[in-house]
Amino acid sequence: MIAWWQIALLTLYAGYQILDELQIYSAMSSPVFAGLISGLVMGDMKAGLLIGASTQLMVLGVGTFGGASKIDANSGTILATAFSVSAGMKPEAAVAAIAVPVASIMIQTDILARFSNTFFAHRIDKMVDQNNYKGIERYFLAGALPWALSRMIPVGLALAFGGGFVTDLAHVLNTSWKWLGDGLATAGAVLPAVGFAILLHYLPLKKHFPYLIMGFVFTVLFTTLFGSVQTLGTAVAGVAKGFTASFNGLSMLAMALIAFAFAAISYQQTTKLHDIAVGNGNTDAASGTAANKTNEQGEITDDEL
Repeated sequence: MIAWWQIALLTLYAGYQILDELQIYSAMSSPVFAGLISGLVMGDMKAGLLIGASTQLMVLGVGTFGGASKIDANSGTILATAFSVSAGMKPEAAVAAIAVPVASIMIQTDILARFSNTFFAHRIDKMVDQNNYKGIERYFLAGALPWALSRMIPVGLALAFGGGFVTDLAHVLNTSWKWLGDGLATAGAVLPAVGFAILLHYLPLKKHFPYLIMGFVFTVLFTTLFGSVQTLGTAVAGVAKGFTASFNGLSMLAMALIAFAFAAISYQQTTKLHDIAVGNGNTDAASGTAANKTNEQGEITDDEL
């Protein structure tokens, strides 16, 4: 069971995270932070980070423009973490069975919040006509209420009344329908690859495919190398009692630094080409006044220097 104080904290965070995404920008509105905070509240940070990281990767290439709504991966992460810990569900299965459906359903509450905010928008327009600055501030702050409630109400109700259903579901998936539970766990583990695929679709891969190949090869080689060293160190420690050295796995910071180095090299080369174009009098290419071109796959091909 989920304690009342856990429900209260997670409900309050659900309301805060959408306000952070829209206005505060503290980075606490990302799915990985939602998993971290939910894991801390529920007492299982590892499960929270696993679910949060999976949903973060799943929506890696998903964005929204203007008034468009997108799936609410944060609310899905909160509920998936809470029910995964309380019901004993595998984190991977929770991602596929809870996080994804909830994130999709929450699109409707997002639309409702946008619709409700039109009232405050019209009131602000009226205050502008009257030069009432206090009124503008008041209605601007009041507009945060529909946004927060659009997340707090469904998340709070789900946490308060959905525990029994999820517990029964987890029991079935772990017993008589274990084949379905294993399938959901596999699907949840694969979902991050979907996020990468969406992101890669919009990146200029045709122009920079050598870096994609090198990044993949380096990651595989270093992961295999460090994994083998760890295995060897564990075996030696089991034989030699005086062996105390520890071997750590490949740091993601190291891979990020390698990627940054490649990005810096690419930027320098692009800058040189830009300078050459300026020297040759190709001002149209140098100034970037030419219209952006988009190929048939939707990839912007001239969005760089």
